[in-house]
Amino acid sequence: MKNSALYLRSVVFGMNDSLVSTVGFLAGISVAGVPRATLVLTGVIYALVEAFSMAMGDFLSEESAEEYVSRSDVSDRSSIISAVLMFISCVFAALIPLVPYILFASGTALVVSICLSVSSLFVVGMVSARFSRLPVLWRGVRMASLGGAAIVMGVAIGLYMPAV
Repeated sequence: MKNSALYLRSVVFGMNDSLVSTVGFLAGISVAGVPRATLVLTGVIYALVEAFSMAMGDFLSEESAEEYVSRSDVSDRSSIISAVLMFISCVFAALIPLVPYILFASGTALVVSICLSVSSLFVVGMVSARFSRLPVLWRGVRMASLGGAAIVMGVAIGLYMPAV
């Protein structure tokens, strides 16, 4: 049961963080007028570096928490599995806002990326709530709304700090 909760946390956290930060990042640099090829390249680099960083953070924080509770060294097995799940969920989720920039021109890609990302956040919130037996609709709306705030932040920064 404990490992199931840890793994669910890693997947939900990875997907949420990657969706929110990647769509905010891409929206910001898109409205700043960065060329499409640069946007895609930086998006791929950002997605992979972020996924690795999140996985290492997940591994180290989980291992530290378990060592704190047990007051001794612990097996790395569940922390490694959690980190792998974090990495995979981050990479998968980052593709959702990134793929539209590969397939469409910037204006269309921005709209499609935002719509897909907010919809995905809604679904992740609902699925997470379902596992936890919490109000599904409210949790979906909450996650999509909070993620939307990051999009607004990215767009605002991109508008006020255009590419040089």
